[in-house]
Amino acid sequence: MSIKKQSIGILIVAVSLATAWAIRGKFGHEQGAAWAGAIGGLALVLVAQRKDWYNKMILIALASAIGWGAGGMISYGQVVGYGRSSDFLNAYYGLGMLFVIGALYGLLGGGLVGLVLDSTKGQRVKWGALVSEMVAGGLISYFFLIEQIGVQMTPPRSEAWAIILGASLAMLWHMARENRNSPIRVAIFSALGGGFGFAFGNFLQVLGHAWEIPFNMWNVMEYCIGFFGGSGMAYGVLTSTWPVDDEKPKKWANRAALFILAVFIPFVLFRESMAYDHILNHLGEIPNLEAIANSSSWFSAIALILMAIILCWRLQKGDYSKKDVAFFFFSYLGVYLLMSFIIKGILGGHMILENHLYILNIIVIYLLLKKWKIGTLDATSNEIHAKKWIVYFFMIVLIIGLLSWIAINVHGEIPNARNRF
Repeated sequence: MSIKKQSIGILIVAVSLATAWAIRGKFGHEQGAAWAGAIGGLALVLVAQRKDWYNKMILIALASAIGWGAGGMISYGQVVGYGRSSDFLNAYYGLGMLFVIGALYGLLGGGLVGLVLDSTKGQRVKWGALVSEMVAGGLISYFFLIEQIGVQMTPPRSEAWAIILGASLAMLWHMARENRNSPIRVAIFSALGGGFGFAFGNFLQVLGHAWEIPFNMWNVMEYCIGFFGGSGMAYGVLTSTWPVDDEKPKKWANRAALFILAVFIPFVLFRESMAYDHILNHLGEIPNLEAIANSSSWFSAIALILMAIILCWRLQKGDYSKKDVAFFFFSYLGVYLLMSFIIKGILGGHMILENHLYILNIIVIYLLLKKWKIGTLDATSNEIHAKKWIVYFFMIVLIIGLLSWIAINVHGEIPNARNRF
């Protein structure tokens, strides 16, 4: 694959995860991040042009949903406030910790996707051992760092980041023991991308407030997380060596994964965001509030049920083509977009600018997939370049320092700014 074609593939995944992650901002938490993560995983399958991955698309989407979704438990509101500080140390701490949080999103999300791609009939991933190690790692990390030593990133909020850190490190250790270099590459590049995206996105948000840009700059920050995290994950996958696996996943595995993606995640999202009481509180003061909230809740429930029925019917066969992947991708992304329209009051005639931009993004994704021929990679690698990655890390640390210095020099006191020190 030429550099140009490879870049187009990376761009498609980046815009896909960015759009989904920006939509996720309307819902938040693990369920919102999981839905967005699944969309990023499906985009990867679309651009990779690996026919043996088509049959694994549901498992790949689930792995991406679990990995990116688990990071949704991390609290970051306080840290965003530190990044708004007019003091360099606090601003640097804020952007730096956002890098850590974004890196944890990508590390787990990219790593689990890589493991599914690397698991074959001849060398299956030991999922039972891996999950046990990750659970133990998360618990040990939390109780050692938080309960024993007393490390605090976001006081007085939850310090759940330590759980994800421990689980991610356990995952990397498992990969290293099993000589799974390609999944390690995906995990590291996803982490670097997601971390930089979160820090850079908050920097843009600070500039937006300082320059009084009339736009939802918080959503810009969320878009950056998905864009750079998706770029890192796509680069890691498209430049790594993967085994060919012609064996189809077992029917029960596909069906269980599809149930989680098409039924369970949407159900949790409905319960936490689209139920009548939630929409009532979300819409604020508008005419005919109760009637609109009631119709919005019912409409979203019907749409989610129809999506589940159609996806389960269309994907029941287990022998998939690129058309099936595209159908799943655009259906899942389209319904997620519909939920964002509903929760923002479209049935009451209320529209917001970013929703129109989501549509534009989806059109761009469609045109890129339709017009650009994305071939297979000519040269890939599974080598671990630890020294280069360390250099990349310190380069990002320096860039974040520069962004912090610029930020404190373009604004005074801004709303919701906080000082950690």
